[in-house]
Amino acid sequence: MSEKTAAPDPSAATASAELAGQGWHLQSADTVSRLLGVGDAEWAAYADHWDDLVLDTYMKDGGTYRNRRYGHFRLDADGLTRLAHGPYRQESAVNPLNGGIDRHFEPLTDGFLANPITDGVVRMLGEIFSAAEGIGAWDVKLHPFRIVTSAAQVGKPAPQGRHRDGSTFVTSLLVRRNNVEGGESSLYSDDDELLLRSTLSRPGDQLLVDDRRLLHDVTALRAVDPALPAYRDVLIVDFDRLPA
Repeated sequence: MSEKTAAPDPSAATASAELAGQGWHLQSADTVSRLLGVGDAEWAAYADHWDDLVLDTYMKDGGTYRNRRYGHFRLDADGLTRLAHGPYRQESAVNPLNGGIDRHFEPLTDGFLANPITDGVVRMLGEIFSAAEGIGAWDVKLHPFRIVTSAAQVGKPAPQGRHRDGSTFVTSLLVRRNNVEGGESSLYSDDDELLLRSTLSRPGDQLLVDDRRLLHDVTALRAVDPALPAYRDVLIVDFDRLPA
């Protein structure tokens, strides 16, 4: 009796088709949680890793509202391989606010890397992007971010404004929103046409974007109750094509 091969998940196939077509796909928290096989308890445990992020001291606007870490990987048929830790760089043409220099961020923690959601998200995205692009080898960069806001300081998820990141695909995975309003994501064509406006609101909501074709932005955050801690936690993942 022959073994049965599991059929591709239709939601993943839809994501690949929409990326190849319109250049973006919005995944719901229910879809992502189902694909990863996790629930509320797993998302809550995953969010705890964002409490261990480190202040970004490279903000040329003087802001102290962003905490982060950084990791660099290769994803191919052999799996996900962690690469040597080094600086992160974007040129000024891509990031006019903070680009043009090597930025040295603290590495991802062992606990974050050991959490199955991290590996699951990257592999899920790899399958979607490989189907959309017709390749199987990727350079992958992980950026967990916490954007903090308070009565004294507005939190800016995209301080450079409407932009590209300089990658093939970029994604934004919401992990937690705490006492904040705002943070609305938007996508634009090069002709200034608004293509999407949506707020990631539940752990697992994720926006996938072809960074070569579209510009993206996120509105500022404000505290619902300024007397309480207020922040938005996301995982940004950059995928860049590698030779076959």
